[in-house]
Formats: sequence, structure tokens, C-alpha cells
Amino acid sequence: MYRKLHNGQLSIEDFHVPFGGTLDADNRWVIFSSLMPWEELEETYAPQFNPTTTGAPAKPVRLAFGALFIKQRLGLSDEETVEQIRENAYMQFFLGFAGYSSKTPFDPSMMVHFRKRFSEQELNRINELIAERGKAMVMEAVASLPDNDESDDPDAGTDKQISLDDLVKPADWPQDKNWGTLSIDASCTPADITYPTDLKLLNEARESTERIIDDLCSQLSTLRKHKPRYDRGRARAAFLNVAKQKKPRRRKIQAAIRRQLDYLQRNLDAIDALITSGAMLSGLKTHWWHKLLVISELHRQQSILLYSKTRSMPDRIVNLVQRQVRPMVRGKARAAVEFGAKISVSVRNGFAFLHRISWDPYNEAEDLIPQAKKYKQEYGCYPERICADRIYINTKNRNFCTRNDIRLSGKRLGRPPKNPEISAVHKQQLSADQRRRNEVEGCFGSGKRKYSLDLIMARLSKGAENSISMAFVVMCAEKIRRLLRLFFITIFAWLCTWKWPGSLWMGLRNLWLLEANQSLATG
Repeated sequence: MYRKLHNGQLSIEDFHVPFGGTLDADNRWVIFSSLMPWEELEETYAPQFNPTTTGAPAKPVRLAFGALFIKQRLGLSDEETVEQIRENAYMQFFLGFAGYSSKTPFDPSMMVHFRKRFSEQELNRINELIAERGKAMVMEAVASLPDNDESDDPDAGTDKQISLDDLVKPADWPQDKNWGTLSIDASCTPADITYPTDLKLLNEARESTERIIDDLCSQLSTLRKHKPRYDRGRARAAFLNVAKQKKPRRRKIQAAIRRQLDYLQRNLDAIDALITSGAMLSGLKTHWWHKLLVISELHRQQSILLYSKTRSMPDRIVNLVQRQVRPMVRGKARAAVEFGAKISVSVRNGFAFLHRISWDPYNEAEDLIPQAKKYKQEYGCYPERICADRIYINTKNRNFCTRNDIRLSGKRLGRPPKNPEISAVHKQQLSADQRRRNEVEGCFGSGKRKYSLDLIMARLSKGAENSISMAFVVMCAEKIRRLLRLFFITIFAWLCTWKWPGSLWMGLRNLWLLEANQSLATG
């Protein structure tokens, strides 16, 4: 059952603070509360519950989504997130509380259920709504900048409109003319797992099956004869003898793998015999028989890799717990192979949006056309230019961009023009496109450095996808907050210098507009 608590945004004056005073309107959590589309969130959140069901009502959408937002913004654990909310009045205002309360708002285990309530598609839609609302707030702030009639510059009034046109598509823009810039790229969000090796995975699988055998034998205390007759200590010693070597030879590694495969096969045969004798897998905890299924597949894959003399395997298992993780060959200098989810991101006129999350490797060049079509759905036209890496510049994408009058970054085909002026223009465009493409790299760097994309702690695929999607929601909200903060700084400067010449005020205003546009372009 879901019960709507209140309508509209709670004001800071109505928020009860037991120790006196009122909340600061410039606080980041107060600004975030005005950016969030709470009503739209409730429309998608409430139908997930049965209105006729009796019992305690579900947690409000503002509490559920806000807690996930706080956790992602501060990079906290579930337990620490609850403690921070309990101690901070501004966070409680952001979550829709009527006043400050020192009581624990909910149990930390509820965060697991909150993550399940918001899918990747819903969070992407929320990100778009926040961007739209933030653009409107920035435009309103820029438009409210006072004009000084004492200025001698006849063209001073046009700077504001030009800057606004860089933020949002003008209403009178021709329908058949492209507008704006789209930057796209892909990256990997590493999962929280140890670096996998075949020998290490087989040893972990052997130890797990030994634990399963002990639990099944406890159900059939008279049938311990099914236990494999090998020394578990020697099996572990055989693993450590090779694993502790700094650079073991490949022949030794293969011999150790073959030996661990033999031990693992014995354990799997013993588990089958115990089940035949009456032991029940249902008596085990859920994660144990899930892990048993993964171990069976791991044994099959490693047997093929060992005896077929091949070194590649589709859907290769690299972790027994996070079975959705796959190796991603990225070819980076820091790590040639990464283990986690691969994401495709687009930056549309300064705002970053998540386009795709995949646990399997894929060619990111396939995403250029879908992202360009998504851009057209939002703005009503294709982008004027698409800034992308070299992997995106293939024949299919070139032909698509040519048909739709889109300038695709990268070197032009054919021989360079003989006219040096035309060649210089092309080089200048290439350099500008390269600089603009770097805004995607900045988005990845900021997400991994500040918003926990460098290491995804969630173990389940749904939780990991929620954390990745929520990171882009937080980045969008933070970007808008920085732009609004820059606006208030400019207003303060104007109040301090309102008696000075008009040229000084026009310089301050133009400086702010320039910085706002650069912030939108670089993320």
C-alpha cells in the first residue's frame, strides 16, 4: 500500500527546527530539493504498490529516491547514509520531513528495496527532467540579470540572447536546420572483485563445493561415504605452491589448473551422489545453490579452455558471486582488461545522459545512430555536429551523418584540399571538435573520482545498474547547482558595484555568461 503524504514542495519556513532558527536557502540540499521532479516521481512510484492491500504503507517516494541520491552523492554505505540523514536537518528537509527528528528514519536494509524500485529507464527519465528544470532555472536567472542603461555599447543587449541560444534551442529556429552539439563515448565501471585468474577461480570453486558437501552430509549423517577421499590440505597446498610464485611458468600453471579441475570434478560427482541418496539442495541457503550452478558452468568453461588449447570463451565467468561480470578488453594503458559494466554516454549541449548499460562487451560504434535519433526526439532536429572517438567514425556512421547534414568529427576522407585556406579551416574545425569531445572524458573522470563510478560496490546486477544510473542523476543536479551558484555570485558582485560605470557591470555580466557556457560545454 502507498499513501501520498503531502502535495507540493515544503518551504524552509515551515520546516520545524527544534533548536531555533530557519534553514539556509543557499544550502545545497535545499537547492537540490527544488530541482527534483517529485510529482513525476510519485506518478511512476505509486503504481508499483497495490492500493487495496492492508498493512503499513510503503515509504514515500521522496524518502526512497532522496536516500539513494544522498548515498550516491556522498559515496556512503547504506548504514552510514541512514546515520547521516538522522543527524542532518538539511537532508531531512530534502527528504520531505516536516521537521527535524533525531530518530532513525528507516532500517538500512530498506536501501536494497529502494534500489529495486527505480529501474535504469526511470532514472534516465528523471535525469532528463532534472536537466529540463535546471535549464529553465538557469535561463530565468540569466534573464533576470539587470541591464544598465548607462552602457555606451549599442550591442550590449544582444550578448544575453546569444548566450541563452547556446543553452537552449531558440523558439524561432528553422525546423529543417540542425542545432547543437552531441558528444558520445563509452567507458567501463569496474566492479568490486579481485583480479580473476583461472587457478584462483578453480580453487575458490573447490572450497565452495567442499562447504556444500559438508552441509549436504549433515542432512545424511549415515552416508558420509560419499565424501571425496582426498586431503583438502594437500589440495590447498598444491594451489598455493603455484599461486605464491612471482612468475610461474605456463606449464606449471596448466598442471595446477588440471589438478584443481580434477578435485572439483570429484566434488561435483559427490554432490550428485548425495542428492541421489536423499540430500536436498533446498536445505542450503539460496546463495549456495546459486553458486553451485555457477561452479558447474565454470568447470565446463575451464575444461574447454584447458583441453582445446584456446584462450577465449564467450560469457566467461570471472567471479562466483557477481556472475554477471564479464571481462572488457579496453586496451587502456592503466588496465588493458577491466571487469565490470560497459556504459555508453552522450553529452547533449553540456548535460550528460546515460544511454546504455551492458555486462557483455559490444562495439560502441553501434550507439551513434540511436543517440542521434534520441537527440532529434528531444530537440526536434539532429545535432549540428557529433564529436566522437575514432572507433565511431566508420562507413555506416559517416553515411548517416552525410544524409542528415551532420558534421562528424575526425579527418575528412580523400586527399587534402590544395587551397591552404580551406585546409587551415579544416584543421581548425578538427581541433575544435577534439576539444569539445573532451567533455565526455571529463564526465567520466568526474563520475569516477567523485561519484563512485570507479568502483561499483553493489553485488547484484540491478543494484549496480541503479548505482551507475544514479551517478548521472547526481552529476546533472550538481552541474545545475554550480551554474546557479555562479549566478548568485554575479548578483552579489553587481550589488557591490552598482554605482560604478556601466562598462564595468557589462564586463561582469559578460564574464558570467562566458563562464556559464564554458561550464555547460565542459560538464
